[in-house]
Amino acid sequence: MARSMKISSPKVRSILTAAALLMTAIATTSFAAAVKPGDVIDKNNAAVATDVLSPGNLILVQQGMQIHVIPTDKLDWPPPYKTASEKYASQVSLDSNGEIKGFVAGQPFPLLDPNDPQVALKVMWNFSYRPLYTDDADLRFAEIASYAPKSTGTPVSYFTIGHFAFYNNIGRIEVPPVPTDPDAQESGVRYRFAYYPILEPSSLRGYGMIRFRHIDGNVDDNTWIYNAQSRRVRRQSPSILSDALGALPGFGGTALGGVSGTPAAVTTIDPDSYFGFSAKNEDYTYKYLGEKQMLACVHAKNSPETPCASDGGKSICPEDWEMRHLYAIEATAKPGHDVSIPRRILYIDSEGWFITASDQYDRDGKLWKTLVAFNTYRDRPVPDAKVAIYPYKRMFQLGLVDYDAQLGYSSVIYMPGRETPERECWYIDMGTVDNAFFSPETMRNAGH
Repeated sequence: MARSMKISSPKVRSILTAAALLMTAIATTSFAAAVKPGDVIDKNNAAVATDVLSPGNLILVQQGMQIHVIPTDKLDWPPPYKTASEKYASQVSLDSNGEIKGFVAGQPFPLLDPNDPQVALKVMWNFSYRPLYTDDADLRFAEIASYAPKSTGTPVSYFTIGHFAFYNNIGRIEVPPVPTDPDAQESGVRYRFAYYPILEPSSLRGYGMIRFRHIDGNVDDNTWIYNAQSRRVRRQSPSILSDALGALPGFGGTALGGVSGTPAAVTTIDPDSYFGFSAKNEDYTYKYLGEKQMLACVHAKNSPETPCASDGGKSICPEDWEMRHLYAIEATAKPGHDVSIPRRILYIDSEGWFITASDQYDRDGKLWKTLVAFNTYRDRPVPDAKVAIYPYKRMFQLGLVDYDAQLGYSSVIYMPGRETPERECWYIDMGTVDNAFFSPETMRNAGH
């Protein structure tokens, strides 16, 4: 089938050429040629990667993160996702409000035209319905290590979380019911997400969060947080989801960089930044900045990932990166959405449709945080897996770095965790969770 990466038409080639000329910041062919397989990029030669890394990711390299450049390799979609895209994409459209119509399963918009006034939003819907996990996913025993600005390798806090889990009601392609769970019509919920229970630190043991995303773009996400100390579940406003986990009401710590000193449980990562971007599409406006050849980690070799010794553990390195064809999209919160991170630049892989990097800007327009995702493409999460073995290679994350460029703090998510007894970790489209897992009562029972 035709996909946005396969530009065979002379007309489309000319359109892309014109767009690149109009956006000189995106025209990077000559710079990309300066980086080649076999190169090792670190703080001593970081300047060579100035135009093939996001500004925030470049700071990580300047501070010690090492990149090993490997040849670019292909990412392919799971066969059921390909089939669903071919079957249903022709009926998908956007209405005047930018909401998706006619979607059933697969990729909504396989063919993209950069001159389309809605191209940025179509890229975001492709990301939202990406092939990583279409039915369900259960990531077990993820770990989050948080580091101070002058870290020597010892985290200031360390989280272990029992489950990061999703269940999609629509767009299902592998685990019955397909392609739509009947619950979608009854509840109006598109997907459910949860992380619970927090297992460490002991001060937060039992805490958790559940988030519902609705099919109707006019309905806000429903969010619940369980406080293990009070043994109460409480509803939360979706506006707080761009705040760091520790700063959310109901949690026992505070965000890194708190004025009262370093708390017992701290982190920089916010729920809207999980997996690169987890906010609601309809709450933002999007600007297409162009397409760019950039470095990204999409065939990570280490599982679990390795703390970067050359920057005090504040990132992941050394790891394999390669030149990728990425979409650059600017996401700006719509008026009326008072979020902590009002603007983000998202870099989205044009084959895998996951976010490889994101730079986040504060309300004064200054670079605040940068994210870098470490993805891989294989048929099992760890070499010695016995259960989580897939009939084909698939894409999933092995790590995520969230770095505060203003204060110097960093949080690193390991997927799988480095200390976990459950090394297989990723159970994708295997039916390991269902809608019942995502009830506040189930979360409360797990946190006791």
